[in-house]
Amino acid sequence: MDVHWLEQTSANLPAADDWLSAGEAMRLSAMRFAKRRGDWRLGRWTAKRAVSFYLNLPADPQSLARIEIRPASSGAPEVFLGNVPAPVTISISHREGRAACAIAGPLVGLGCDLEIVEPRSDAFAADYFTAAEQTWVARAPAADQPRLLALLWSAKESVLKALREGLRLDTRRVTVDPIDARPSAGANSWRPLAAQYAGQDFHGWWQQAGKLVRTMVAAPAPSSPLAFRE
Repeated sequence: MDVHWLEQTSANLPAADDWLSAGEAMRLSAMRFAKRRGDWRLGRWTAKRAVSFYLNLPADPQSLARIEIRPASSGAPEVFLGNVPAPVTISISHREGRAACAIAGPLVGLGCDLEIVEPRSDAFAADYFTAAEQTWVARAPAADQPRLLALLWSAKESVLKALREGLRLDTRRVTVDPIDARPSAGANSWRPLAAQYAGQDFHGWWQQAGKLVRTMVAAPAPSSPLAFRE
């Protein structure tokens, strides 16, 4: 199964909001905090551009305004074209001025996540990871542990998005197997991973470029993500 991937940064965002639907503009106006507004705009922009690429739609502001990203009751993003559900599944993530959108066909369990490699406390691992995952990280060289923690956390986030539940579920019930946890060779090198929640299997991919870790999981099993290019 093919999954496509698009990333955008704050530099890609237009200053105007004429690419938002009326409903999206109302939601944006209700947001009080600048960071929340910025992250939300960037995520919506990235998702709409991914939809326009995937469905071969025009990308002018008026056409993008017809693409509306609405939250389902679970909070998961759903795509509408002129109030009609679009035949796509998407997942959105944003981190420190960058957003990603994974997109596939309908009726797919799909999740993606961006995470930064940074120091984390022992309490973080104890609170969110299984005993086996904690042991695996603890046995790794100290220099590798922040990367492995970011990878596990990001993969769990992707699974919870694919389940359309997010952090309402206990992350310790999601088990992650990176399969090959060696550092990846950069932004064009994806490595496979596997995960499971309550007997449901997910397969996916991960990569690292600098301090940024990307993960994507799906059911059915996806091929390596296909990047859209501007």
